[in-house]
Amino acid sequence: MKRYFDAATRYCKQSTWKTLAALKICLLALGLMIGVFLPDSWRIPTVVVCAVVYAVTCVPLLARYFRILRQR
Repeated sequence: MKRYFDAATRYCKQSTWKTLAALKICLLALGLMIGVFLPDSWRIPTVVVCAVVYAVTCVPLLARYFRILRQR
């Protein structure tokens, strides 16, 4: 498993912000396609879980970005 994480680290270091943005858009599209096919009874719980995960991951990333932005 460590091998895959090391490869992912190397991939990120060799990528530009445009490559990583394209990767994120690709993953967003995949998530939307999966979401379209969810049964109606699973949609609301899935949206709630996704919103929590988004908040938990987005807030620290934005905080770090603004900290870096303030330094310059």
